[in-house]
Formats: sequence, C-alpha cells, structure tokens
Amino acid sequence: MELAAEIRDLHKYYDLGAVIVKALRGVSAEFPKGDFVAIMGASGSGKSTLLNILGALDRPTHGQYILGGADTSVLSDDDLSAIRNEMIGFIFQSYNLIPQFTVLENIAVPLQYQRNGKGVGVSEMNWCTELAERVGLSDRLDHRPTQLSGGQQQRVAIARALVNDPQIILADEPTGNLDTETEAEIMQVLIDLNNEGRTILMVTHETSVAGLAKRQLHLSDGQKVFDGVATSQTVMPGSLPGAGISSPPTSSVSDGGDVYSVDGADGDDGSGNDWDS
Repeated sequence: MELAAEIRDLHKYYDLGAVIVKALRGVSAEFPKGDFVAIMGASGSGKSTLLNILGALDRPTHGQYILGGADTSVLSDDDLSAIRNEMIGFIFQSYNLIPQFTVLENIAVPLQYQRNGKGVGVSEMNWCTELAERVGLSDRLDHRPTQLSGGQQQRVAIARALVNDPQIILADEPTGNLDTETEAEIMQVLIDLNNEGRTILMVTHETSVAGLAKRQLHLSDGQKVFDGVATSQTVMPGSLPGAGISSPPTSSVSDGGDVYSVDGADGDDGSGNDWDS
C-alpha cells in the first residue's frame, strides 16, 4: 500500500502564557494514495489544527508528518513551502479568491510560486482554461468573484487547487457556505476527483457529507477516537459539466484541545476565546 501521507504520534501545544492548549495529543494515521477521508469532531477537537499540519502550514510540537515519503520535520521553511505548493491543493470554506482577479487569474495563482520559477506562460494559461472548463466555468473566465455565485466561487477554488496537479487535496468545510443543491454538485466534483485517484482529506461537520467519503477519522479533545470505513457511500446524482480532471501539460489555529492552567489561571487567556468549549 503506497501512502500519500502519514502522521505518527502528533502532538501540538500552544503556549498562550496563562494557559497551554494541547490541541493534538498523540494522533497517528495513514492516508493511502487514492483515499477519501472525512475528518470530523466538535469545535475544539483539534481537526483544524490537524488540517493545518497536513497542509504543511504548521509544524507539530512532537511527532512526525511524512508527506510523499519525506519527513517534513527535517525540511527548512523554504523547502516545506515548496513541497506544499507542489503536492497539496487547498479548498477553503470561504473560497479565499482574490477579488481583483478574474476566474482565470485566480486559478493561476499557485503557478506563480512554483520552485522551478517558470512562471505563467501561454501553455500554463491554457491549462487553467481547461481546468475552468472541467468544473463548468467556461463561460465565466473573465468574471470576478463578486460576479459569481457561492457554488461558482467554490468551483474556481477547486480548479485552483488542481492547477499544480497535487497528490493531495485538503478541503476545509468545502460545502459549509452552500445550499443543499450546490453542496451536492461540489461533492460530486470531489467524488469524481477521488475516483480518478486523487487523495482527498476533508474536514466537515456534516454527517451527510462525511458519509460520502470512503473513511472517517473522528477527533475528540485532540485525540483520535474513531478511524474506519464510512457507514455509507452514496453516489450523488448528476455531475458538473465537464467532470473529469486530466493532468497538466509537460495558518491559522481555530481548534483547541484541553486547557492546562498555569500559575492558577482559570483557562481564560484574555483573548475572548473560550478554550474549554
């Protein structure tokens, strides 16, 4: 079994002065190539912290993160940034599109940061156009985000995530801002991508969405409490226009685990965050 990624005994602590937040406490898991994993847990369970580490946006306090066979703990910040750009595509709940850029320009953004310094030429823009067409946006290439619906903006984000042909797609609540019909369309795109061999790691609160994954990983208080086959996998009706993605041409912390008071502190770090929730 070839692994896309592996985490070994991950711990992540945040020292807030008066309190120490143990966001992850000894989490281990393997993610085979072609897997589709739904990461679930209540607010404060550690799932967003885990996603940040899986996305090479943060480093664990202890433990190992093996990405594409490489131990990320020994990589420099520059090398970690480069491997993140090459191997991981990100899809966010809030889309994170650049408002001044067109659909095509937003899709091309990750190409600007390639390690080879090749930049964005005609062939690269043709590839971006192909991706836009594949997610059903061929008639929106020159539109800006404010001219698009939420579902269309998320399709732009999916195309952007694919532009460097990554091994892994990380999706953070990809349907959180969408209505039921659009949610089904976006999930079908992710299912199609997974069927083509892409590894997808997705954080979600929604059991109906998680049930479409091949596997679920549940966190509670920074620990893994379940890791197994999803209870159901339903093929959703209808794909987006042009479904099927080919290959291209030749940090935030929002989760907290247990709170440990220091010098008699009560767990309130003064920031307004309720770390006990």
